[in-house]
Amino acid sequence: MVEQKAALHTPCWAELSVPDPAAAQRFYGDVFGWRGETDPRPEAGGYTTFKLGQSAVAAVMPLVDETQPVSWSICLAVADAEATTSETVAHGGKVLMPPTEVFDLGSYGILADPGGAAFAIWQAKAFSGAEILGDPNSLGWIELSTRDVPQALEFYPSVFGWATHLSDFYTEWSLDGTHFGGLVDLNTLPGPAADAAPHWKPYFNVADVDEAASKAAAAAGGVLMPPENVPGDELRISVLRDPQGAVFGVFGPVKESVDVAGGGGRLKLSSPAP
Repeated sequence: MVEQKAALHTPCWAELSVPDPAAAQRFYGDVFGWRGETDPRPEAGGYTTFKLGQSAVAAVMPLVDETQPVSWSICLAVADAEATTSETVAHGGKVLMPPTEVFDLGSYGILADPGGAAFAIWQAKAFSGAEILGDPNSLGWIELSTRDVPQALEFYPSVFGWATHLSDFYTEWSLDGTHFGGLVDLNTLPGPAADAAPHWKPYFNVADVDEAASKAAAAAGGVLMPPENVPGDELRISVLRDPQGAVFGVFGPVKESVDVAGGGGRLKLSSPAP
C-alpha cells in the first residue's frame, strides 16, 4: 500500500454516521479488515478513525440527533474552505454547516449542491484525509445520484473545476486527467432506487467483489446490487448496505483479469449506474 494524500478538489475522506458506532466497527472490520481508533477527547464526540494497518482510511461517528440520516458521506479536499463555500452559494448551492476549525487538524464544512446532494469540504492543516486511496479496502470512487443532471454538470465544474465525460451509459468526473467519480440520473432508475433522495455514495476498492459481498451478508448487511461485471471494462461492482442502513459500493477487478489499479493507487473506473 502506498500512502498518499488526495489532490485538491478530489475526494479525500469518507465518514459514516450511525446510531451505534461500535457495531459499525465490527461490521466494517469483518468486511474490510478495518479497526477503529476513537479520539479520547470529550469534545471529539466519539469520533472514530477507521485504520487499515496504521493508515487512516475513513471514519465513523454517532448521529448528532434523531433527525440525522444514517449514511456515508464524502469529503472533498479544498485549499480555502471559506472561498469554496462562497463559490457554492454563488452557483446555487447551500451551506448546511459553515466551515469550522477542528482542533489543529483542519477546517470542515458541509454543503449541498443545487439538487440537494450534500457533501463535505476539508481544508487540511495537520490532517490531510485518507492516507491510502484506491488500494484494496480503501476509498477509490465517489458517485452522485441526482434528479437534475444538467444542473450538476454545471455546478461541480464551476465550483471545483471538474471535467465531465459524457456517454449514453455513464457520466464520469475527472480532474487533471484522474478519474475519480461518476453521476447517476435518479430519474432513470427502477423501483425503490428512483425514490432515493439525491446523494453522494462512496465506493471502496476490494481485491474480490464477490467475497466482499459475501462478508457483508454474513455480517448481517444487505446486498442491494449483486456483484456484476462492468460491460466493456475489467471491473466488477456491487452495492451493499450495512446492518444500520448505510449504503456503499465496492469495486474490483474481474476474477479472470489482472489488477487494473494504477497511478499511485488511484483507479479509473468506468462503472454503470447501480
